[in-house]
Amino acid sequence: MEQMKQMAESKAAPLLAKLKNDPKNASLLDQVGAVYHATHQFKQAAAYYDKAVQVDPKDVSLRTKLAISLYRGGDVDAALAQLNRALSIDPKDANSLFDLGMIRLQGKQDSKGAVAAWQLLLRSNPQLSEDRRATVQKLIANVTQTASDQHAVEGARSK
Repeated sequence: MEQMKQMAESKAAPLLAKLKNDPKNASLLDQVGAVYHATHQFKQAAAYYDKAVQVDPKDVSLRTKLAISLYRGGDVDAALAQLNRALSIDPKDANSLFDLGMIRLQGKQDSKGAVAAWQLLLRSNPQLSEDRRATVQKLIANVTQTASDQHAVEGARSK
């Protein structure tokens, strides 16, 4: 992990130098966040994405990146809040809806909420690529099957 941190510092250094002269440059802040995220420095990534969101609060992509860094950094509720804010700006955003489903499922064990997000994703994005559509449909099928299997096990236990 220390090696990843050093790599992040090395890659971020030239961007951070540019930020000193232009601290409200959302694109630079995004790039720094991406460096930290790619090197698993999620709390630092979230801090830079948060600064970028403060500069450009209506940028749904930045909010989604912030949400993922927050989630990977362990803050599930803040991640969900950012995705909900992104969706209040663009209710059909495919990345936000996809990530909302994943975080509800993995971060909150909310299979119904995950499936609802993914179903909305499919309904509201008819232009979605066939590969992405198939991935989402497979996730829905897997989550639905797992929930059905768990319900059957619980029913058998209660008899």
